Amino acid sequence: MSKIVPVILSGGSGSRLWPVSTPTAPKQFQPLVGVGSMFSQTLARASDRTRFTAPIIVCGGAHVGHVRTDLDAAKITDAQIVIEPAARNTAPAIALASLLVRDQDADAQILVMPADHVMTDVAAFLAAVETVRAVVEKGALATFGISPSYPETGYGYIAAGSPLAQNSMVHHVERFVEKPPRDKAEDMLAKGGHYWNAGIFLMHAEEFLKELNRQQPRIAQSCQMAMDRAQRDGQCIYPETEAFSASPSDSIDYAVMENARNVVVIPVDPGWSDVGGWAALHALDDKDMQGNVCSGDVLAVEANNNYFRADKGRRIAAVGVSNLVVVSHGNDILIVPKDRTQEVREVAARLTSPSSPNA
Repeated sequence: MSKIVPVILSGGSGSRLWPVSTPTAPKQFQPLVGVGSMFSQTLARASDRTRFTAPIIVCGGAHVGHVRTDLDAAKITDAQIVIEPAARNTAPAIALASLLVRDQDADAQILVMPADHVMTDVAAFLAAVETVRAVVEKGALATFGISPSYPETGYGYIAAGSPLAQNSMVHHVERFVEKPPRDKAEDMLAKGGHYWNAGIFLMHAEEFLKELNRQQPRIAQSCQMAMDRAQRDGQCIYPETEAFSASPSDSIDYAVMENARNVVVIPVDPGWSDVGGWAALHALDDKDMQGNVCSGDVLAVEANNNYFRADKGRRIAAVGVSNLVVVSHGNDILIVPKDRTQEVREVAARLTSPSSPNA
């Protein structure tokens, strides 16, 4: 069976995790949960060289230093780093990696993984990869549907259709569902057969490129031209700026998956989170008897269900508060109700905007 090339998408600023996550040092390169950064955890997920080849990393120029640091720590010397000249969303990013893979090994499959996700049961995820490999070998584009544990409104969903005759654990995709309102999310959870869309894919690079050319020829042509004119410096590959910048910006879901001719989903429950905000970290981390997560030098008195993080030698002392996120990092302090942590991105945007009076 074809070897699998891990393709790790390392873009994004993680603004909902400000002040720890910043445009120059975003969340995927921060030690927020578990051992090491989320990028390093993603590398480790695909480190078994009996089934995976050296990884391909797609990132922006500002993050190459972080990528190299984590690659060095993992003792990975043969990775290739594709450096996007501009941000154009996931479809063009995956196209760049797919073109590189196709030229080097036309039979290879690619496992596309965002760098900023957490999995607490990696064995379950790898078992799902093994299960769906044979289906992908026959030309399917596979996505991994995360078994939902609550009616989340911040994720897209995948509606699973009939199981495949040759493998009942894999299903045809009936449709992709946009991020739903609460009542629709509750209905899908009660009905069953609907899964969170984690943005993780297994497919032949060639099959993805065929669909991209069929559905989005402008993206395909721009990326092909950018890679044809790419410059190489050691492990780093620099697609040509003008050609790539001409590509439309679109996600793989909208650009390809929603109208692809042969898409399947394999349900899996790997303890997955996209760590989309501080409330997600509260859910993931170990808690004290009062439901508090305390990281760093923290004194919590009669406090309940809070997330406290004191970085850089600062101390946080809290008395009689509940359901708060308090983060001290460098010169910045964030205080926000736990149920409003999605709004932190607005704070980050104001602080980085040149027109902001607080910038």
